[in-house]
Amino acid sequence: MTENHHRVAGLLLAAGGGRRLGGHPKALLEHRGGLLVEHAAGVLRAAGCARVHVVLGAGADVVRRRADLPGCVLVDNPAWQEGMGTSLRAGLESLAGSGARAALVLLVDQPGIGPEAVRRVLGAYRDETSLVSAAYDGARGHPVLLGAAHWAGIVATATGDQGARAYLRQRSGAVGLVECGDVARPYDIDTEADLARLERPADH
Repeated sequence: MTENHHRVAGLLLAAGGGRRLGGHPKALLEHRGGLLVEHAAGVLRAAGCARVHVVLGAGADVVRRRADLPGCVLVDNPAWQEGMGTSLRAGLESLAGSGARAALVLLVDQPGIGPEAVRRVLGAYRDETSLVSAAYDGARGHPVLLGAAHWAGIVATATGDQGARAYLRQRSGAVGLVECGDVARPYDIDTEADLARLERPADH
């Protein structure tokens, strides 16, 4: 395990309420015989993140009860209904003082992004000033790596469902892009039609 893996914490945003999924919390959707939040946390672990913080919101109590997330730090975001920006803020604030020099941010509802894509973005970490994003045919996507030097600025600008988008757009020249289109598919599980992309154990 390289030094990068100890300096970069995995940050999983898993607070979404699944409004277009009939109000079923995304973290609790089933995928590959487990919960989506377990799968996503496992992706960060498999990619080499030694520390993983998971931000919970919708159904947080049920997730804590049902999900098997060994070694993960569970972070509550009581303002989750205001959008992903609040979850990113809560997650970054939970990492303050942890010794992490960067956060590698993954979304719970993108199961087409696996360890290889996360590993590539992790491998591009240099220091606390790093800003790195996965790219798909050249277009910026997730996961993103946010160096600790940027956390205060991101927390100040993360609103609604924007997350770090506005901050990264303002600094587009400083964001390193790592092409991942050959190893990952960045679709979201947002609507009932998207549920077909989740895999049952028998699908393998």
